[in-house]
Amino acid sequence: MAQETEEKSFRDLGVNEQLAEACDNLGWKNPTKIQVEAIPMALEGKDIIGLAQTGSGKTGAFAIPILQSLLETPQAFFACVLSPTRELAIQIAEQFEALGSGIGVKCAVLVGGVDQVQQSIALGKRPHIVVATPGRLIDHLSNTKGFSLRTLKYLVLDEADRLLNEDFEKAIDELLNVIPRDRRTYLFSATMTKKVKKLQRACLKNPVKIEAASKYSTVDTLKQQYRFVPAKYKECYLVYILTEMSGSTSMVFTRTCDATTLLAYILRNLGFRAIPINGHMTQSKRLGALNKFKAGECNILICTDVASRGLDIPSVDMVINYDIPTNSKDYIHRVGRTARAGRSGVAISIVNQYELEWYLQIEKLIGKKLPEYPAEEEEVLLLLERVTEAKRISQMKIKETGGKKRRRGGDDDGEEDISKYLHLNKGKSSKVKRR
Repeated sequence: MAQETEEKSFRDLGVNEQLAEACDNLGWKNPTKIQVEAIPMALEGKDIIGLAQTGSGKTGAFAIPILQSLLETPQAFFACVLSPTRELAIQIAEQFEALGSGIGVKCAVLVGGVDQVQQSIALGKRPHIVVATPGRLIDHLSNTKGFSLRTLKYLVLDEADRLLNEDFEKAIDELLNVIPRDRRTYLFSATMTKKVKKLQRACLKNPVKIEAASKYSTVDTLKQQYRFVPAKYKECYLVYILTEMSGSTSMVFTRTCDATTLLAYILRNLGFRAIPINGHMTQSKRLGALNKFKAGECNILICTDVASRGLDIPSVDMVINYDIPTNSKDYIHRVGRTARAGRSGVAISIVNQYELEWYLQIEKLIGKKLPEYPAEEEEVLLLLERVTEAKRISQMKIKETGGKKRRRGGDDDGEEDISKYLHLNKGKSSKVKRR
C-alpha cells in the first residue's frame, strides 16, 4: 500500500464520526487507495468512475459516501446498487448493513433464485438501500405494487464491465429510462472496456475518473506460473499440483458448469475436500458451498467465472486455471482472488494444446512471460491409473444422479454427496500417494 494511504484515516477523508467508528469496528484501520481517492470526491457530490482490482475495497468506496449522505437526508429507496452476480449482491448488502448497523440502515436484496414474494415483502418495508441483479430489479419494478425508484438519489453499477454483457444490457437500458436523471452515479469496474465508456457517456455527469491500479495489472506479490500439458493428462496434472500444495486453500477455475461438478467428484474420490459452485446451482446451494469453503470445511472451491470477481473469500493461497479463459481479462479477475492485501499467493495455469492462443493473449495483456511450473512428467503420470479410475466412477455417478434429478426436476451439482464424502474422508490426508 502506498505511503500516503497509510497516513490517512477515514476521518481525514471527511467521513463523519459515526461511520468512522463503524469502519473501526469492522477492522478497517486505514482506507485503501481507491477509498482515499474516491470518498472525498463522492462526498463533494461528484459522479465517479472507479477502476480498481478485485479486493481493493471498492464496496467501502461507494457505501461510505452513500450512508453519509443518507444520514443527512434520510428517506426510503435512497440508493440502488446493481451487481452482475447474486453472491456479490448479497455481500454488498452485508457490507452496507455492517457499516450502517449503528444508524439503523435497512437493505433489500433482489436477486434471482430466491422467492420473489419474500423480496416484495422486504420492499414493502421501504428499505433505504436496494442491492439487485438487473433482471430481478426490472421484474419488481414491473410487478411489485407500490415499488418504484422515482425518489432514487444514488445509482451504483459495480463490476460495470460485466453488467454490460448481452445478458444485462437491455435491463440496464430499461432501468436508466425509469430512474431520476437528477442523481449521483458511481460506476466501478476492474477494466475499462468500450461498453463501459459508452455507459459513462449515457449516465454520468462530468465524472471524476479514479484509477487505483495500472491497466490490467496483477499484484507484485503474486507468483504466476503455467504448465503446458497434453489435454488427456489435464486432470492428472491438476491432482499432482493440488497434492504438492495439499495444505493450501485453492480455487480451481473451469470453463463450464458441468466441469465443476465432474472435477469435484474426481477430487473427492481421491480424498480431497473439494466443492463445486456454478450458475446452474440454486442460490441456497451456491451460498452453502461458499460458506463451507469460507468456514474451512472444504479447502478447494471448483468454480466457473461466477466466482472470479467480488466474492469475499479473504484467504485463498492458490488459484489454478484448469481451463484457460477465452477472454484474457478474466485471467486478471481470477488470479485477483489470491495475493490480496499484500499477502503472497500462487496462480498456476494448466495449458493444453488447444488453449495456447488464449494463453499467449494473457501474457500479452499482462506484459510478461511467465515461468513454467516445475514437474517431472514421469512422476505426474504415476497418478494416471488412480485419476482415470476416479474419473470413471465420477462419470457413472453423475449419469446416475443426473437421471434421478431430471426426473424430479432438481439441479445437478453433486452437492448432496458432499457431506458423505467429507464424512468418509474425515481424518484422511488429502495427500495422494504417488507410489
